[in-house]
Amino acid sequence: MSMKPGTLAAIKMTEEELIKSLIKDVQDVFINMVGVEDLMHLPIQIDLTTHFKECLTSMVGLAGTYNGLVSVHLPWPLAISFTSLMLGMEVTEIDDDVNDAMGEIANMVAGSFKQHLSKGGSDIQLSTPSVVNGSDYVFSSGSALENITLKFASGDEWFLVSISIED
Repeated sequence: MSMKPGTLAAIKMTEEELIKSLIKDVQDVFINMVGVEDLMHLPIQIDLTTHFKECLTSMVGLAGTYNGLVSVHLPWPLAISFTSLMLGMEVTEIDDDVNDAMGEIANMVAGSFKQHLSKGGSDIQLSTPSVVNGSDYVFSSGSALENITLKFASGDEWFLVSISIED
């Protein structure tokens, strides 16, 4: 599912402009906070309900003029690698440092993205980040949502960033 015309009209953007803004937001967060400059958007949208194996999902809720969820879904090795880069130290397993770092990534993406939903984003509050990880789980944020799910690659690994808004 994608964004509805009414939502796009309210935020004064086309879906293409919104996607380009989200891609730039994600790339900026990873360049500035993680130090990853080779992040590439893979031009494929994926269904939001996804089955994950040996992955970590970090999420931040949106509440206010728009309600929804920003989620980042990463395989364990990539979450560990990004955390090592963020913290400037070797991380070898999923631990509290990884959970905190990946929660902060979702928080920064959500904070950047909410700026596109309204002028300055001050009418949208962010929740405290939540992190889930497991060897085998299904992620779904509901059925009555408009969403954009994008795929990114760093090296040989890839991950997803999803934005969901209640319709």
